[in-house]
Amino acid sequence: MTGSRRRLLSAAMLLSICFGPPAFAETCVPVPQTVASGRLAALSRGFNADGWINGEVPSRELLQQLRKSGMSHVRLPVPAERVMPRFASKEEREMTLGALDKALKQLTALGYATSVDLHPGDRFNRVHKEDPDAALHQMQEAWAGLAGVIRSYPAERVFAELLNEPDIDADRWQTEVETLAAFVRKLLPATTLIVGPVNWQRADSLPRFRPLADPDVVYAIHFYDPMVFTHQAHWDAQDPLHDIIDLPYPLNAGDPKVQAIRHDLQARGATKALGMLDVAITAAKDKPTVDRWLAPALQWQQQFARPIIVNEFGVLKAGAPRESRLRWLAELTAYAREHCWGWAHWELAQGFGLVDRSTGRPDPDVMRALLGATRPGRR
Repeated sequence: MTGSRRRLLSAAMLLSICFGPPAFAETCVPVPQTVASGRLAALSRGFNADGWINGEVPSRELLQQLRKSGMSHVRLPVPAERVMPRFASKEEREMTLGALDKALKQLTALGYATSVDLHPGDRFNRVHKEDPDAALHQMQEAWAGLAGVIRSYPAERVFAELLNEPDIDADRWQTEVETLAAFVRKLLPATTLIVGPVNWQRADSLPRFRPLADPDVVYAIHFYDPMVFTHQAHWDAQDPLHDIIDLPYPLNAGDPKVQAIRHDLQARGATKALGMLDVAITAAKDKPTVDRWLAPALQWQQQFARPIIVNEFGVLKAGAPRESRLRWLAELTAYAREHCWGWAHWELAQGFGLVDRSTGRPDPDVMRALLGATRPGRR
């Protein structure tokens, strides 16, 4: 079988296993063709399985339910320190790679595409800032191990995400990721890579990021704006957003609920939270929906014609009004569909999760919000 025919058949197979409407319908803006369309389709609808490699393995039943509902992609964070010689013993690294292999085997059997995400913690991030050469070496060591597992699976089904939320200067990351991508490309010559900018991979950080020379790359951004809404009732009691609860979306200074929250913050002397809320209200005045925050990424895509995925987004369930959360999720995924971006919800069953903890099953309202075919109604 020729290589071109094999690629066509692989793309057809991936498209055939995607439930629901096509990821890139005829009404959508044409997709950049630097990455095979079948691979972009595989990345179109997904979720993060955070904690899997640490032992919090989702049940097969839950994974099957999500697959049948229309999910095509799992982003699988691998704790970076657990596959780096500087931080982990050989035994721990081998156990982690074994867990990855087991996860990929199950996800591939269920028809998912998987992106393997090198996901660092504070220990690596400190080294990354203080000793760039050592950090690059550790990333290369990590990818040498990860590639040994990934290459056993079909290249069109497993993606390599080089580093989650690089916490260094933009110019240094640009040079570093070019070196890292070339290193990984030699290990995984047929694998699509995923990379993103610095500053939490925000959409407004993408304009400073130059596309790599390697064409087979998808560019990842994360989206949590406005933070006062998505991270209200923050888990850290020392964070100012811990003081905000029941804030509706979209933000509108004239909304009685917003006014009541402002007055409550004033009365409690929560000046930092109040200041953050007022900044967000002002920013949302002219265009309060997701379009405003995502516009820089769209402009970058129009300039460079490269594919984009929003592979982290979500709203903390603890404090956000349910209908507002559903509206925000629906707006984000509708925008992604309009512009042929893939997406992966953060996360599965924890504070942002799409699983209803009372039933252990996907929340049907959240699934409808994520997978709906049209934009939600406006206020």
